[in-house]
Amino acid sequence: MLTATKSAVAFAAPRRVPPTPVGGKGAAVALLVLLTWASLLTFLLSSYQPNWYSPVPYLLVLLQTHLYTGLFITAHDAMHGVVSPNKQLNNALGILAAGLFAYNWFPGMLAKHHAHHRHVGTQDDPDYHDGNHPGFLPWFLRFAWNYVTWWQVLLMAVTYNVLKLFFPQANVIAFWMVPAVLATFQLFFFGTYLPHRGEHAADNLHRARSQFRHHLWAFVSCYFFGYHYEHHDQPYLPWWRLWKTK
Repeated sequence: MLTATKSAVAFAAPRRVPPTPVGGKGAAVALLVLLTWASLLTFLLSSYQPNWYSPVPYLLVLLQTHLYTGLFITAHDAMHGVVSPNKQLNNALGILAAGLFAYNWFPGMLAKHHAHHRHVGTQDDPDYHDGNHPGFLPWFLRFAWNYVTWWQVLLMAVTYNVLKLFFPQANVIAFWMVPAVLATFQLFFFGTYLPHRGEHAADNLHRARSQFRHHLWAFVSCYFFGYHYEHHDQPYLPWWRLWKTK
C-alpha cells in the first residue's frame, strides 16, 4: 500500500488538461458503449450455446462485466455533464445507462455523487466509511446499503423471471446477472476502495490516490478511473480523455 507521503508526491500535481467541448463525440462514445453492451447481451442470451468446459464463456462473462462497468461510467460522465453539451440528451443517456445497470436511478445517484465530490473523505461523503481503516467487505456492505434500493432488487427479480421464460436460464444467470454483480464489485474496488482508503496527506486536497501510469490496465480495470485523483482534480474530463492527465 502506498503511504500518505508517497501518495501526495505521486498524485498531488497531475498534468492539467484544459476543458474542451466534447461536441457530438461524447454522445457517440456513450452510444457505442450502450449498443455494444446491448448487442453482445442479445447474442449471449438468444443465440450463444456455451461450452462450460471451454474458457470462452468465462471470457465472455468478463467482457460483459467490462461493458456493464462502461454503462456505469457513462452514467457517471453524464452526472458531470460531459456526455453531451445538450443537457436533455446528456441526462437522457445518463438515465438510460444507469437504468440498464440493475435499474440504478440517475437523479438519486446524481445528488449523492456530487455530495461525494464536495465532501470527499468526510462524514458528509455518502461513499465514506467512518471505521478505523475498514476492510473491503465492511466498506462495500455499507456502500451497497447506501445505494441499493428495495425496488431495484424487486425489478431485477421480476426481470430475471421474465427473461428465463424466453432464454436459457443458465445464460440469463451467466451473462445478465453475474456480470452486473461483478461490475459492482469492480467499480467499488477501483473507484472507491483503492483511491480513498487509508490516510491521506494534509496537502492531498481530494483525499484520493491514483494508480501509476499504465493506460491499458487503467482502461481494462475501470475505464481510466484508477487515475482517481486526476478525476477529482479535473472532473470536467470524460473518461476517454482522463488518460491525458497522466
